[in-house]
Amino acid sequence: MTGAPPRPGQIDLPLFPGADHWEEEAIGVASFILSLRARGIRDTAVLRAMELVPREVFAPRRFTDLSRTDVALPLPCGQTMTSPGTVAAMLVALGVGQGQRVLEVGTGSGYVTAVLAKLGAEVHSVERFNTLAESAAQHLRIVEAGKVRIEIGDGLATRPRERFDRILLNGAGAEIPSAVTSLLGPGGRLVGALTVDGLPRLVRVDRLEDGELRQELGATLRLSPLVSGIASTL
Repeated sequence: MTGAPPRPGQIDLPLFPGADHWEEEAIGVASFILSLRARGIRDTAVLRAMELVPREVFAPRRFTDLSRTDVALPLPCGQTMTSPGTVAAMLVALGVGQGQRVLEVGTGSGYVTAVLAKLGAEVHSVERFNTLAESAAQHLRIVEAGKVRIEIGDGLATRPRERFDRILLNGAGAEIPSAVTSLLGPGGRLVGALTVDGLPRLVRVDRLEDGELRQELGATLRLSPLVSGIASTL
């Protein structure tokens, strides 16, 4: 049954405190997902994971109002929080499956790490900046990210005896180091960006069952350069 009409001078209040805020947040999330769809992202699992992980938790506080827009945001240590459209395109190409071991190079804010975990991956994320790694760890605890391990180190270094189902490089380089592709097991896949004619382009590298590598280039992306080594400061 509907309630009685309001009496003159009566003010209708929300059903519960904060209802208006929740409604605004829901509208913002829906608009965020629609913007990704408009960019051609159709992968249901990726869209759902990005819907469930609150990007505003990972964004710098002064940019919270931009967290659900398709823009890159500045991070400490001169780094960048990749735009959601680029993140989505890379995750679709990566094709993460439930329970897969994923190496992420460049933790950054931890947002992509959380989305990978929401997709069901067991994530080993490597960050060269101590400041970013500690901040990301805090963010990941807030959202209860799941099976995630963050390491402060060089994500492009050789890792003897380690193998991963998927590798995500959050940055662009002139080449994909063999030290990284050697970590792909049979059927494994790496996604990152190669700088071609001065522009970063999506690259996908698959380890075939016979051990050979197959490389494919995709669309142009906006990604920061990948840097090897561990930061001596910050």
